[in-house]
Amino acid sequence: MTAPVDPADPAESAVPARRVPEAVHRRRWAILGVLMLSLLIVVLDNSILNVAIKTIATPAPTGLGATQSELEWAINSYTLVFAGLLFSAGILGDRLGRKKVLLGGLLVFGLGSALAAFSGSPVQLIAFRAVMGLGAAFVMPATLAVLMNVFERDEQPKAIGIWAGGVGLAIAIGPITGGVLLEHFWWGSVFLINVPIVLLALALMVWLVPDSRDPNPGRIDPVGVVLSVVGLVLLVYGIIKGGQLADFTDPVVLVSVGAGLAVLAAFVVHEKRSDHPSMDVAYFRNKVFSAAIGAIALVFFALMGVTFFAVFYTQSVRGYSALQTGLLMLPLALAQLVFAPRARLVVDRFGNKATTTAGMLTLAATLAAFATLEADTPIWVLEVIFFLMGAGMAHIMTPTSVVIMQALPREKAGSASALSNTFRQVGGALGIAVLGSVLSAAYRSGIEDHLPPAARHTAGESIEATLGFAAKLGPKGDALIGPANDAFLHAMHVTAVCGAAVAVVGALVVYLFLPGRGPAAADKQSELVSAADA
Repeated sequence: MTAPVDPADPAESAVPARRVPEAVHRRRWAILGVLMLSLLIVVLDNSILNVAIKTIATPAPTGLGATQSELEWAINSYTLVFAGLLFSAGILGDRLGRKKVLLGGLLVFGLGSALAAFSGSPVQLIAFRAVMGLGAAFVMPATLAVLMNVFERDEQPKAIGIWAGGVGLAIAIGPITGGVLLEHFWWGSVFLINVPIVLLALALMVWLVPDSRDPNPGRIDPVGVVLSVVGLVLLVYGIIKGGQLADFTDPVVLVSVGAGLAVLAAFVVHEKRSDHPSMDVAYFRNKVFSAAIGAIALVFFALMGVTFFAVFYTQSVRGYSALQTGLLMLPLALAQLVFAPRARLVVDRFGNKATTTAGMLTLAATLAAFATLEADTPIWVLEVIFFLMGAGMAHIMTPTSVVIMQALPREKAGSASALSNTFRQVGGALGIAVLGSVLSAAYRSGIEDHLPPAARHTAGESIEATLGFAAKLGPKGDALIGPANDAFLHAMHVTAVCGAAVAVVGALVVYLFLPGRGPAAADKQSELVSAADA
């Protein structure tokens, strides 16, 4: 492996202009804009879907009549394919050229979006979302890898901060765009909107973005890819099934989760023995690197889990429309957009440890605050919670992304980006699966006594299922609305506390292992780089 640049070495920092061609350096900010547009559609898709899930759960012709487990799979089929293929996508980008991989990924993503828009059943939607995940797997790591190759090392933290702010922009635009589309068009429009954005991104990318590759790329690891995808699918399926049944001791659940863990363990063993691994597990020997990766995974675990139940709270319990729900989520996204590019300044003053720990504790506090929300809580309280949550996330994502990306040499940027984004997506998938299952199990236990025995299985799966059953009963069903809201609020409180506990664990991890500030931090960063190069 090529020796990485040591930022503490004056000889290295004295000649930054030699690393990026002058023609590329001059248009680096325009290139960053194109990369953020590509990133926008990948993140936009999930944030749009968050406000559309209630509509998709509505029976035809308004929606597809998807159950809660089908909704979880509509989200997770995307994230699992995305996460499972990111390593190979990063290596392909390093080998074939990041620009080529970006263009191909965008084309597949656009095709999957068009197919998803015209899905005729939840099963079709789940399948086409997987196609979208395939395309996104080649887009996300390539954007960050190109960024690392068009910016000098001293500008990389600023560029990564702006890149991370683009996530906030997408989260801001997504729910509002989704709400507007659902007000005027059918549910499939939330996917069809991706197509014109893809076409614009393709045109700009051909024009502006330079190609780059690793001069010594690794080989593809097909066994590792298969093991990682199979292991993740089995694990998440078992978790979702446990929530659906409200019984995590069911044999199907135990077998699925156990098999998933066993396959993932085999994946780790295979990667350690392979001479061309998809995931170089040697990087995780360094505690700083592992803590940064873990922090990213935990942030998305909490974010995806919270947005999943927050949509049902605002729409099903509070009665807001999809557009109003999108507007209610705006403070979370705006806080990320404002603070993510500036988080590097906080790191410069207080160090990675203090900044990231404070961000994780803020995230934990906002998650715990969801346990205080009731059906009549003033809505400004929710807005404050969302804003503080976005601010906390911004002060986690930027510093940890910089630590991860600068841990590997520039030519391995695709692998570093893939590693970061894989754990981001796995964290999000597990957040939806675990917290969604906790929500489902707690809701079922709270509502089933109010339902006829014959209807408990289907009508007790989610608040939308209960309200749909109540609507079929006519005036008699009105008696179920109050108990359904109460059961959902209790389930949301339980889920929020679980999410907060996860965030507290994350705060402890980053406090113990991330570097602080000053010479000691520089020494730890040097150790990190050396370990990654070993």
